[in-house]
Amino acid sequence: MFKRISNLIKDIYQLYFDIAIAISAIAIILIAVFMDKFLYLQACPLCILTRYIFGLVAISALIGALFKTKIINKLLIIISSVIGILVTGRQIYIQNMSIEDIANLSGCGMPLNTQIEYFGLFEAIKRTLAGGPSCAEDGWRFILNFAEWGFLFFLMFLIITIIKIKN
Repeated sequence: MFKRISNLIKDIYQLYFDIAIAISAIAIILIAVFMDKFLYLQACPLCILTRYIFGLVAISALIGALFKTKIINKLLIIISSVIGILVTGRQIYIQNMSIEDIANLSGCGMPLNTQIEYFGLFEAIKRTLAGGPSCAEDGWRFILNFAEWGFLFFLMFLIITIIKIKN
């Protein structure tokens, strides 16, 4: 049984790598949206930004699946994953700040789409990355919180893509 599962994972990794990455990134986004809508959790702007980065990973993987590129989409997955690691790392840092330091943050005062409307894309991303009290909330937990799970998934995408390039 273990050998069968091991062979299945190996086959998916070798034959359907790009599709598996795309499906897993899209599944992460759908789970997050599901939890927002049906469990009534409010995602902070950093969480929404993280979803967009998972979307970049999925699009990068789909480019590889559709156009059979060998290295370009892998580099795009790596770049997207590194950006995701940085964003989720920032959120984890904010979540571990002291209450006084969190009170001094003012970047996440309004939803990401509203910030983009008022300030433009780059200023909205800059303000979102500055963080705020809503980004410091730990919220729902299943062993880890959302930011920590996101960090692990981006790290996993990065590592398996680097291994795929080396092979």
